[in-house]
Amino acid sequence: MTQLSVNVNKIATLRNARGGNTPNLIQMALDAEKYGAQGITVHPRPDERHIRYSDVYELKEVLTTEFNIEGNPKEEKFIALVLKTQPHQVTLVPDATNQITSNHGWNTIEHKDFLIKMIDKFKEAGIRTSIFVDPDPKIIEGAKETGTDRIELYTESYAQNFATNKAMAIEPFVAAAKKANELEIGLNAGHDLSLENLRYFSQNIPGLLEVSIGHALVADALYFGWENTIRMYRNELT
Repeated sequence: MTQLSVNVNKIATLRNARGGNTPNLIQMALDAEKYGAQGITVHPRPDERHIRYSDVYELKEVLTTEFNIEGNPKEEKFIALVLKTQPHQVTLVPDATNQITSNHGWNTIEHKDFLIKMIDKFKEAGIRTSIFVDPDPKIIEGAKETGTDRIELYTESYAQNFATNKAMAIEPFVAAAKKANELEIGLNAGHDLSLENLRYFSQNIPGLLEVSIGHALVADALYFGWENTIRMYRNELT
């Protein structure tokens, strides 16, 4: 069964809007685990506008499920954070500093040498690596050359086109997944996956190991509650 990793960035955004510690990010992450999340994802950015670097250290001390840290390895502070906290997985994302959210994957051909260097560094520390990529078989072939353990498919285009033509929307992701399976690269996915589109995605993507979901899940929790929402997302993956 595909694993659910809950991205808690939006919990941190809400907390930071007023200062203080409400909602309590650490407790929300622990509760997510208790309610069925099989992992916790964070994506710290240099300006710490949501997840703070101190949050990452605190989470590392208490989490019992998989801990996934996303970020841009061009930031020295990010590299140091990952090496010091030793998460189960690091997901490399080519974010610009001023981006609101991730909006593209790596060009694994153009950035091959850089990615090899970074992946080797993290794998030497015993950390599983994943790189954020668009659903392009050539890019996935390039990912194989970097030595990464996994890729994470950037699923925004699927989510945007799902309501119009879900079969067409998922087609490039099926091709990408087949290529990853052929090359024996582990397969993750994330970005704008939701209760509306998650089941169809998970049922049609062969070898899908993990999805990372934050924004939609937290938004749904405003209606359904934290515990119920996590269980609802888990049900979509069964």
